[in-house]
Amino acid sequence: FATLRMDEVVRLRKQMNTSIERKEGFSINYDAIFVKAVALALGEFPILQAQWNAEGLLFPDNINIGIAVALNDGLVVPVVPNVESKSLFSIAKEIQHLVSLAKSGELLPDQMNGGTFTISNLGMYSIDGFTPVINLPESAILGIGSIKEHPVVEGNSIIIGQTAEISLTFDHRVVDGVPAAGFLQLIKSLLEEPYQLFM
Repeated sequence: FATLRMDEVVRLRKQMNTSIERKEGFSINYDAIFVKAVALALGEFPILQAQWNAEGLLFPDNINIGIAVALNDGLVVPVVPNVESKSLFSIAKEIQHLVSLAKSGELLPDQMNGGTFTISNLGMYSIDGFTPVINLPESAILGIGSIKEHPVVEGNSIIIGQTAEISLTFDHRVVDGVPAAGFLQLIKSLLEEPYQLFM
């Protein structure tokens, strides 16, 4: 588990959406921002998307991130493929499209295949933190809690800040605790200074 300061992400998203909503008619959601951060972190820690198969440990060529979507009768995980080559804007549009298909029951099997990592966001349910279950054959999954106002220490002062809890469930047969912790720490760094997402 890690606690994130989300103040800059909240501010950045608001600034981007002021223009995007007017020009494009949709907004960048937090899932897209997390997907972009996870893709950058997986570039530094590829072991987190390695998978066991009949021939041993497989390292996928691309970063394909699944988004857990709750439906009335269960859960589906549409996959955004090749995230490493996409902009935050493109990721946001694709997530919006996939979630819309999922909720209307029109998601195709191919749009749920090939995932190398999954994120599960329960923030809309006011959940602080949770331990998501790995989406096999993947080796790890990121859980995202809700963004809330909390007192935080900044220098010698206590201020009200926006924070969120994230959690990483990982397969210890594939990855050890130290690289898993490094991966989570990098996500924390990227989201606390989100302008890195555009570098």
